[in-house]
Amino acid sequence: MVISSEVNQDIKAMVSPDDVKGYIQVGMDCNHITVIGDGQHFEAVIVSAAFEDKSRLQRHQIVYGALGDRMKSEIHALSMKTFTPMEWEEQAS
Repeated sequence: MVISSEVNQDIKAMVSPDDVKGYIQVGMDCNHITVIGDGQHFEAVIVSAAFEDKSRLQRHQIVYGALGDRMKSEIHALSMKTFTPMEWEEQAS
């Protein structure tokens, strides 16, 4: 079986949810993080004290900052729910 170089490159470029989770964890301190996805579209739940007193937009900008250029090249779409540690505890109750 022969795999074309284009397909082979796509396989190499495929990003896993664990990759995205790791990228975020390297770029910011997280109390909790889960990421699910299919290699291009991801959903993340992120809990961080960095979100204290931040708007939803500012929180997303923090996460995008942690991901850097990966949002342009490796990750097609990321939806996220962001919580402070206190918000996370409250919503779990």
